[in-house]
Amino acid sequence: MLYLMDANTFIEAKELYYPFDIVPEYWDWLVYQGSLQNLKVPVEIYTEINGANQDKKYHDELAKWARTEDVKSNLMLDEELDYGLVNTVITQGYVASPTEADLLKMGRDPFLIAYALTDPQNITVVTTEASKPTKKGANRHVPDVCKHFGVQCCNTFSLVRSLGFSTNWKKSV
Repeated sequence: MLYLMDANTFIEAKELYYPFDIVPEYWDWLVYQGSLQNLKVPVEIYTEINGANQDKKYHDELAKWARTEDVKSNLMLDEELDYGLVNTVITQGYVASPTEADLLKMGRDPFLIAYALTDPQNITVVTTEASKPTKKGANRHVPDVCKHFGVQCCNTFSLVRSLGFSTNWKKSV
């Protein structure tokens, strides 16, 4: 199974439950799992965490970590994007005729889901968004759009359970 990570999985982990200064093992484990081809980050999502958007709040420890060569070489998904699938995700999963405002609300989520659509039986999207089936249009949440397309979706805690993260993971390698 390949897990594709949403930007919010990194941002919330850094801010809430796996801060770099408290659980550095988590961040090393992510890179290790990337080296095993178990989890990856599409380039469109990577630009959200590496500070490329020039928003000062992302020029932090997460952005610095994301820009290291070890992270880039092990976590970046090396796949060509099928823009037809992105269009399908947008027009069939969110809004049939999206406005510029709709596209801004969706952000990079359609890209993430489109990558997963290339092999929905073997690729799982990882996001911290919770299902909210009442949300419509550009406000739909990733788990609901994934469900619409038959793409597997889980949260960070399901990921760490599935791949066996612990703070002493290196001892079992």
